[in-house]
Amino acid sequence: MAKIISVNAGSSSLKFQLFEMPSEEVLTSGIVEKIGFEDAMFTIKVNGEKIKKTLPIPDHTKAVALLLEALVEYKIVESLDEIVGAGHRAVHGGEIFKESVPVTDEVVEQFTSLNDLAPLHNPAGLIGYNAFKENLPNCKHVFVFDTAFHQTMPKESYIYPLPMEYYENYKVRRYGFHGTSHKYVSLRCAELMNKNIEDTKIITCHLGNGASITAVDGGKSVNTSMGFTPLAGVMMGTRCGDIDPAIVTYLMKKTGMTPDEMDDVMNKKSGMLGVSGISSDARDIEDACKAGNPAAILTTEVYVNRVINVVGGYYAQLGGADAIVFTGGIGENDTNMRKLICARLEKAFGVKLNQELNATSRGKEVLLSTEDSNIQVWLIPTNEELMIARDTYRLMNA
Repeated sequence: MAKIISVNAGSSSLKFQLFEMPSEEVLTSGIVEKIGFEDAMFTIKVNGEKIKKTLPIPDHTKAVALLLEALVEYKIVESLDEIVGAGHRAVHGGEIFKESVPVTDEVVEQFTSLNDLAPLHNPAGLIGYNAFKENLPNCKHVFVFDTAFHQTMPKESYIYPLPMEYYENYKVRRYGFHGTSHKYVSLRCAELMNKNIEDTKIITCHLGNGASITAVDGGKSVNTSMGFTPLAGVMMGTRCGDIDPAIVTYLMKKTGMTPDEMDDVMNKKSGMLGVSGISSDARDIEDACKAGNPAAILTTEVYVNRVINVVGGYYAQLGGADAIVFTGGIGENDTNMRKLICARLEKAFGVKLNQELNATSRGKEVLLSTEDSNIQVWLIPTNEELMIARDTYRLMNA
């Protein structure tokens, strides 16, 4: 038995889960938020109850120290030496990392070289790693990359129709993200269907504030909607997803926006928030739809349209599909969005939803389609932390 901690470090946050492996028992979980502020928040689950504290947490090193002290204080572990492995979510592995890897000085150097591809995420991941390395010097560390699962895409899926010199010199290509989530739910779907993953064609829909859809053929990603950055693909909470690229230069000329300001508009002011003018939260949009708000209704229609366009394209690329999986905050909990998406897929692909089951299912594994549906529709809550723990444990014992 081994205790493995799964870590997801953001620029001002730190999410964690502590597992007993290989049994996969969750011993605790929690989050540190607003790192760098006087009113930072630390939440940890102890015996099923959440304990919350508000206090100054100046940096990630202090956040990690606070978390580790709490593990001993609340007797989740007797000693920190019990934690033998730490798996770190690493957002961008570029073309260098095609799978999870044990962390070495060389790996850190290579990972740092990719900072230009993910300037917000990779440095934060490195800060989290360094903080844990300092506090757990005897622990083995593993990087688990969001992009790794998509490294199986064929060239036709990841090359952009730009001059090849931009790919060759600057590595401009489709990378895809949410890979750990897509890998988990596709594996779990095959398991629930009692099929070998090698014999399945699955379309996974990770729909949350950030959203991406992946075509998984025989357990391998063959296409995914996010691209060079997580801005591409379907409409999201505040991100525009795919738009005509000429709009960028057109609006910059019209408004005088700088590249950074335009980037801010597309990443933080678009998507559901931009179209609705109400909120980036799908729950607020749904409430406004029920109240008959035209902008909220349009937002939902645009979202559904974007999703079915991608799902339909992937169905064609795969040559059919055994299952469609909904996961992520919206995919797991927004019953109306699932209903609308599947209704649009019914005529073309024979998708039939059990409406009663769909209306009452949130955040739990369930087969949502009827027996006569041409494609099974599953709701499978994602578990990226468990995938991180599995890869960490596997590589520690390799």
